[in-house]
Amino acid sequence: MACFLVPTTEAIVTTIAAKVIKKKESSHHVDESAHISLSQKIGWLNKMLWGGSALLAFEHVWHGEVQPFFPFLTAAGDPESAAAMLHEMATSGTAMAAVVTLAWAGICAAVSVIQKRSDSAEAES
Repeated sequence: MACFLVPTTEAIVTTIAAKVIKKKESSHHVDESAHISLSQKIGWLNKMLWGGSALLAFEHVWHGEVQPFFPFLTAAGDPESAAAMLHEMATSGTAMAAVVTLAWAGICAAVSVIQKRSDSAEAES
């Protein structure tokens, strides 16, 4: 019904955070050749969240759960359906956003391990 709104909201928040962090990073002149910045890593999360949200939104439009006129979400017109929609957002939407964020954290951890191995190999030679 509206589960895609939770990862979309997270994507909006992380997009704003990435812009703020990138502005702070540009003022601190970090050597970017050997380091992947936090703003780049958050950019990866943004792409994952926006892509997944767009796919979910398309699926909901395809099934007629989203309409091009107010109230936009078909479940928002009926109080009983609205309660079911909010429950779906709290359970499925939150779970989807959490899984994407955990997958991103795993990717960032793997990149960190690879960078540390590369740095130690360069130090040995």
